[in-house]
Order: sequence, then C-alpha cells, then structure tokens
Amino acid sequence: MSNKKIIIANWKANPNSLEEAVLMAKKIEAGLKQSNIEVVIAPPFPFLEGVGRVLKKAKLGSQNSFFAKSGPYTGEVSINQLKSLSVKCVIVGHSERRSNLGETDEIINKKILSLLENGFRPILCVGEKERKDSAAIIKDELQKALKGVKKNSLKNLIVAYEPIWAISTTSGAIADTPDNAFRIKIYIKKIISNLYGREAADIVKIIYGGSVNSSNIFGFLKEGQMDGVLVGGTSLNPEEFLEIIKEAV
Repeated sequence: MSNKKIIIANWKANPNSLEEAVLMAKKIEAGLKQSNIEVVIAPPFPFLEGVGRVLKKAKLGSQNSFFAKSGPYTGEVSINQLKSLSVKCVIVGHSERRSNLGETDEIINKKILSLLENGFRPILCVGEKERKDSAAIIKDELQKALKGVKKNSLKNLIVAYEPIWAISTTSGAIADTPDNAFRIKIYIKKIISNLYGREAADIVKIIYGGSVNSSNIFGFLKEGQMDGVLVGGTSLNPEEFLEIIKEAV
C-alpha cells in the first residue's frame, strides 16, 4: 500500500459551468509538482468527463455513486458509468447526503460493498453533528457501513473523519484540532481492529475533513498523523488548494 498522503478536493455543486470546472482543473494540474502526494479531484457529475480529460497527475474522483452497475434507477449514476470515465475514488456517506437527501446506513453499506467489489476506492465519511457523542456515532456509522465487507477489500478503503460541526458550510464552523483528530483516528483504527484484526486496521487510510486550509493542513498531517485530508469549499480556489498540497509535503 502506498504511504503517500492523499489530498481530495470535493467541489460539491460547484462551479456553474463546464468551462469553469475545466479551467480550475487545468490550474491545479499546472501547479502540481509533488510526486509524493496523491491528489484526487471530485467535480459534479456533469463535469466528470471534461475534468477527467484534463487530469494527468491528479486522479478523477466522484462525489457519489449508485450501488448497481446499471438498470432502471432514474437520476442515479451507475458503477459502470463511473468506470467508463476512469473514476478511481468515490465519496460515500457524506453528511450532506445523509441529512439533506435521507441517505441511510443501509444504502451507504450497499454502495461500499459494490464499490469495493468493482475495484473502486470508497471514501467513507463518518462524523458527529455536535461536539459530543463522537465515539458512539462514529462506531455506529462505521460498523453499519462495513457490514459484509471482506477483510481483503480493506486495502482500498479510505475513512474520512468529517465532523459536521467543522464543515465550512455549517454556521459557526471551525476546524477540529489536530490532537482530537488524532484521538479519533486511533479510535477508528480500534473499531476496525475489533472487526478485522490489527493488521487490517493498519492498512486503512484515515483522513480528516472539515474547514481544511493551507494554515492548518500541516498540523493535521504532522501532529494529527492523518493520512490525508478531504477539502471542501477551499478546493474551489486553485491557488489555495495548491498551497494546501504544498504544505502537505
């Protein structure tokens, strides 16, 4: 398994046009100098193909997927469709989908199983709404998401600890501390270890998300010992996103 830090840009429902998305991707590509950092760009579905054509050093990610390969699922994007666009990583269970779109633990589990079975790297988001009950919520989300997942599939799993209160679009949001992020990382590893064993827990990448910027990224990677970060709103600024990558070295 690669020891590279992974930096993921989640553009959410931005920007407003394909032209803007391609321009952003080109700026990021042009500024990528570090070979020891794995960069993933996850644009909205309509821009996947256009952005994918631009990316050479960065990898193409998706913000979501359906669990079926194809079929009568109006409005969904299938596993096979993402594969045809060379998508490598897929964000699953983001809090905005859980709260705004009613995505259940059962649906998230189906997506995780399907993605792992079909060679994708799912980025499983877990996290609490408020600064309390972190342990119980994370344990519940993680155990339900991993139900039925085979031990040998875990090498492709990425777990993103993204406390909802720290997401930049949340009112009064402020990033978590590297120290607390580290404690959560150890706790997540303990849960995975209890389910699959210590060796399995060691191979799962655990990253942090929530108001990440170029000023705090080093702390999360160095003091927090996170394997990478999931960047939301800040990733829409190519210059700032490149600064985050620079600081991650």
